[in-house]
Amino acid sequence: MIDTAKPLTDRIALVTGASRGIGAEAAKALAAQGAHVVLTARTTGGLEEVEEAIYQAGGNATIAPVDFTEPDATARLATALGQRWDRLDILVLNAAMLGTLGAVSAIDPKEFARVMTLNVSAQAALLAAFDPMLRRSPAGRVIALTSSVARHPRAYWGEYGASKAAFEVLVQCYGLEVAKISKIRTAILDPGATRTKMRARAYPGEDPMSVKAPEVVAARLVRLLVEDFATGHFERIEG
Repeated sequence: MIDTAKPLTDRIALVTGASRGIGAEAAKALAAQGAHVVLTARTTGGLEEVEEAIYQAGGNATIAPVDFTEPDATARLATALGQRWDRLDILVLNAAMLGTLGAVSAIDPKEFARVMTLNVSAQAALLAAFDPMLRRSPAGRVIALTSSVARHPRAYWGEYGASKAAFEVLVQCYGLEVAKISKIRTAILDPGATRTKMRARAYPGEDPMSVKAPEVVAARLVRLLVEDFATGHFERIEG
């Protein structure tokens, strides 16, 4: 029986990039609404801090340190989770790397390959690996975190923007492919200007208190899941 006070009770959620920033706050917010959250990121220490915060608040979480740029890392994670749960209800695709901001003519091919590996190839691998578990959910949901530069190109943001544009297309195509043959629905969220370490790297002179906290994005993400949405949903979170 679903606890109406916690509408995500008994849902299994996987959040990537959950050791800090938007991913960490999304994980906490999901757990606060009753979901059991699987926390993934490369940084074990950060994951343990988020897990402890969730437990202290009365929630449930499992940590799974993963470097999604490593070959077969995603497949190993999917196998491990599949041995514990028969389904995945919520997949939050948040993990990404900024790379170096600079002119397209100055892009370092090796760094560009690393950015595309995490921001695009690894995301495709996650969708493929967890597709069977999402299909077994009575209401599988995928929420992808993007950036405004994916749809509105900006000088010196070509490397990151290209990766996010490709990421959006992958998620949109996947959503269309499964919409009529499963209960899976996909949505893309642009968090807008948010107080994260990535934002601080991109705008080193900006007062971090002049932009919204990641908790604002997390709260909207959870509301979207509770209210539900149709495949193809896109929104930018202002505030």
